[in-house]
Amino acid sequence: MSRTAAAAATMTLALMGLTGAVQAQTAAPTATSAPARQPADAATRASYDRADALSRSVFWSQEQQINPMDPIAGVKTAQALRELGQFDQAAETAQGVLTLQPGNVEAMLEVGRAHIARGQAFYGIAALEQARAAAPRDWRSLSLLGVAYQQVRRPDDAKAAWTEALRLSPDNPDVLTNAAIARMGEGDAPSAEILLRRAAAQPGASLKVRQNLALSLGLQGKTAEAEAILRRDLPPEAADANLRWLAERTAAAQAVAAVPVAEAGTARTWSSVQGG
Repeated sequence: MSRTAAAAATMTLALMGLTGAVQAQTAAPTATSAPARQPADAATRASYDRADALSRSVFWSQEQQINPMDPIAGVKTAQALRELGQFDQAAETAQGVLTLQPGNVEAMLEVGRAHIARGQAFYGIAALEQARAAAPRDWRSLSLLGVAYQQVRRPDDAKAAWTEALRLSPDNPDVLTNAAIARMGEGDAPSAEILLRRAAAQPGASLKVRQNLALSLGLQGKTAEAEAILRRDLPPEAADANLRWLAERTAAAQAVAAVPVAEAGTARTWSSVQGG
């Protein structure tokens, strides 16, 4: 073999050795790389049901990233986002679950809740009506439909939905509260009080029920009882703020009522007193 051929052979062997070393170095990290993340176990998931909305939104978003086909993660993410006030994103997330699982009732309900919360209940009615058809014995879709119908100015449909919900779940505090809030919105605080007292008497009544009862009482001038409820449930500064709000609204309503009929053309309307 000539010197040139020998040199070429040596160079080829050197390059082959270098290539093999590079391949070995490249392959090494693959052999030791961390395994793909797995979804959390049932106990961990259950523990997050007791966490605050921000913690739940982070956890369930990560679970959804691990498995985008997980409907539970999608619905729970939407719920947490709604509670954080991110209503548009919550609606989109819940709708995404329905794209994967068109029959998912929990996702239908969450779509409805998100659109109601963003003040655009019209866009959630179809999903809620689907939920009612898919689970006719479930009072939740009817309760939410009542809220949605009320928001789009269909009061008769709202009352019918709440009546049916109470037939399925008698004295349900959530349904009674929703119906009572609608009555207050119509200016009928006495009727709202009756419903809210029924709701507050139930074992499962929440703080929201009692706060709304205090509101209905305050709007009727029953300030002593309203204050007693607020001071039991709220810190002093929060109770004071709510009582000031009630006093302002009561005074404003009385001022509007006191305007003579002859001056009605120049009087402030109730909507203007509330700021439009």
